[in-house]
Amino acid sequence: MVTTHTTVANDAALPDLAAALPRLTAEADAAGAALIAEAAQWVTALPDAATASGTARWQHALGTALQVAELHLDAESVAAALLSGAPLDVPPPIASAVLTLARGVAKMDAVGQLIAGEESVRRDGHNQVEGLRQMLLAMVEDVRVVLIKLAERAYTLRVLTQGGDEAARHQVAREVRELFAPLANRLGVWQIKWEMEDLSYRILEPDNYKRIARLLDEKRLDRERYIADVVDVLQKELTAAGIAAEVTGRPKHIVSIINKMNRKRLAFEQLYDIRAVRILVPELKDCYTALGLIHHLWQPISGEFDDYIANPKSNDYRSLHTGVIGPENKALEVQIRTFDMHRHAELGVAAHWRYKEGATKATGAEDKIAWLRQILQWKDEVADGRELAELFKNELFQDRIYVLTPQGRVIDLAAGASPVDFAYHVHSDLGHRCRGAKVDGVIVPLNTPLKNGQRVEILTVKQGTPSRDWLNPALGYLVTPRARAKVRHWFRYQYFEENIAQGRDILDREVRRLGVSDVNLEKLAAKLGEPKGDEFMAAIGRGDITAHQLADAIQAQLAPVPVVEPVKRNVRSAAKADGSEILIEGVGNLPVTLARCCQPAPPAPIVGYATQGRGVTIHRRDCPNVLRVTGEREARLLSASWGEEGEHFGCEIAVEAFDRHGLLRDISDILVKEHMPVVRVNTDTVEGMATMHFQVNFTSVKQLNRALARIQALSNVVHATRINRS
Repeated sequence: MVTTHTTVANDAALPDLAAALPRLTAEADAAGAALIAEAAQWVTALPDAATASGTARWQHALGTALQVAELHLDAESVAAALLSGAPLDVPPPIASAVLTLARGVAKMDAVGQLIAGEESVRRDGHNQVEGLRQMLLAMVEDVRVVLIKLAERAYTLRVLTQGGDEAARHQVAREVRELFAPLANRLGVWQIKWEMEDLSYRILEPDNYKRIARLLDEKRLDRERYIADVVDVLQKELTAAGIAAEVTGRPKHIVSIINKMNRKRLAFEQLYDIRAVRILVPELKDCYTALGLIHHLWQPISGEFDDYIANPKSNDYRSLHTGVIGPENKALEVQIRTFDMHRHAELGVAAHWRYKEGATKATGAEDKIAWLRQILQWKDEVADGRELAELFKNELFQDRIYVLTPQGRVIDLAAGASPVDFAYHVHSDLGHRCRGAKVDGVIVPLNTPLKNGQRVEILTVKQGTPSRDWLNPALGYLVTPRARAKVRHWFRYQYFEENIAQGRDILDREVRRLGVSDVNLEKLAAKLGEPKGDEFMAAIGRGDITAHQLADAIQAQLAPVPVVEPVKRNVRSAAKADGSEILIEGVGNLPVTLARCCQPAPPAPIVGYATQGRGVTIHRRDCPNVLRVTGEREARLLSASWGEEGEHFGCEIAVEAFDRHGLLRDISDILVKEHMPVVRVNTDTVEGMATMHFQVNFTSVKQLNRALARIQALSNVVHATRINRS
């Protein structure tokens, strides 16, 4: 017997578990139905717990499973969806295949790392790479993992549109809009893709969403009458032509309307495809017969015809799109496709799934997930989590082009790719030796953007190496992250032995400077997110690990600085240090200065040092000078902390970028908009690489991090970091 629970929130409009079971098992055989019921029984027996969407855990699992059932997946997928979000540390007594699926779905949480920000990737780079690798591996091994996660996110979004915590609603909506909706699009699952886009837009931009929805609703009755008349005319004409077609009005998605308005800079009233119909026919030849019939009935609109059957989209979407001047002299959009094309357009890789007993993979879906497998293979060619995240996001979002090798092999590249990108896609060695290119028999510059259908021939030398200019994004030689990763990889290991030796020298120098006698290299490498041994030394030698990062990691291994417990009362110092208000326990009305040796700034932990005749000097807690304080001098150490936000602090920002016109102005504009006064600027440019140092004042760590993130997002900027002097 299946138990039910009282809902936590937002559950009133949802069916209870007993009513939903027939829908969940509708396409399952007896064994599959028993498996689904068993998973449901286990989930409902768990203690009540609310999810981020505000629903009870069992209700959230039920909603996800219903969405999976709508994709016509197999019983194992529905059962795994019921386990989504449940703790699996103590495995339920359910088939191992279902548990494997459920754990794969859990690994998809690593997608959230892609929008967690640069700081989290930099802080925990090794774990970021491993988390993304595990996620990609789960997606590649079984495409059902992706489909279940998409269903879960769509259901969560549907619940959150009804209300709930504002921060949670916006977080989920951003995650869906930035990653899951494009992922659904790349896999061709338009049934979920459109719903995700509309619902996330409804949460993130409610005013604009309501405005377009209102405009659509105002003309709804007239539009429905018009579409009904068009459907009736087309149905009769197609029947007379001997085509057993199904003609319907096509639903309009608000985000697609808004995107078209923005892309073509049109007002709502100027859109021609607010009125749209879809024709489904049995065979491919019927598509073109129907197209000819429509163009005979009504005048085609110039420039509004797309043949996605002859030239499918990158996600294998196939259909004919045409715009005509229909009845009453009104613009009309018509889509024509076969029933099979329609099933693939709505369900994508899910349409390939053979939900029969014993099926183990989505037959025919290999091409849809081949790009995931490629990213997984590129994992060893990237330096850190940021590059792997960039690979995934670029492959997810970029449009595709298809070009030919001299032998006629089709190569799939990102839109805007250059001949150098093409060469590296074919083979790394071909890319390294590339010195010229012919496109359709004509020699072109290596930074020429390629177009669909072009034939590309690479001109090489016998012994060649990549050029550092190729890594300059302003020059346009490399567009694809994969090719950039291969060039970086080449330069990274070209001088491997020299980098190892230099890394050892840098490490020895830092150890001597800090006065440390024993350093655990394995722990040090793990702390910095790097592999141990020679790879670790080479990373130091290349500059991937700075001397400052190295010093911080070494000091973290040392014993904490002993601090004498002062009188247990907080007294705000009457004086300020460089505009920074500081709390020092047990003292007041003393002059306070910031130490020059370590330049302390929030939020770094600090400690005060009482100096005769000069008041209190504030050091970073890990300052080497503080660490050397021993004996009687320890009594001079005072517990200190930063004052409340709103006070002004000073720090230095370093920006490394490929130089371009207007770069300094763009960075300055960001600092002005963030209300961060610039005290001093120093810039230096060597071989096209600009290094800039800004001495700025700020009022909170949040303000500083926001400014760094905005600077990092500027074109040509490689790194934007805060410098803590030691």
